[in-house]
Amino acid sequence: MATYEYGRIATLARELERAGVPPEVSARILEGGEAILRRSKPQVKTEWLRQAMQRMDALLDEETRHAIREACACCLAGERGKQSKAIGKRGGSLAERVAAANAATLVFGHSVTLEEDGRVLVRFAPEGLDHYRCACLALPKEPMSLTYCYCCGGHVKHHLQNALGCALKAEVLTSALASVGKQPCTFRFSLVE
Repeated sequence: MATYEYGRIATLARELERAGVPPEVSARILEGGEAILRRSKPQVKTEWLRQAMQRMDALLDEETRHAIREACACCLAGERGKQSKAIGKRGGSLAERVAAANAATLVFGHSVTLEEDGRVLVRFAPEGLDHYRCACLALPKEPMSLTYCYCCGGHVKHHLQNALGCALKAEVLTSALASVGKQPCTFRFSLVE
């Protein structure tokens, strides 16, 4: 089995295996990943991941690839974990918990809002800015599949589930990577019955 020095690729490889993706399919997705090093230029890392997401999109169904990317989420503990668990422990209505999550900007970014239909919208930055950046990668030269951004979706989902006390389904609406810096990262979460 290949080894991957760059952590984001090593994590992807681990989660492909955990999801039961056949080794020959994983090898196609991870092709060339062993050449990407921690010291590789940010743009090289981004371009490899952009192409890997294209391969994932072609080789795996949507549900599988979203689950794999959500499982790649980082920053699930520490201060973010403490804040989201504290919101959950305080309790309250869904609206009260969403308001508390909105105040916890370290965890959820710019805003957390409860939509009229009961879904929860999370924005990492306000709309209307001239340019947006990704907290994880250098912006690509061409749009990246939203598949990549389910990693951040998994991060937010983890903390939001702790805060709201219920299971959620993530949907990535827009991202800085997919729009090459023209749109903010925006996620919608539906309550799972």
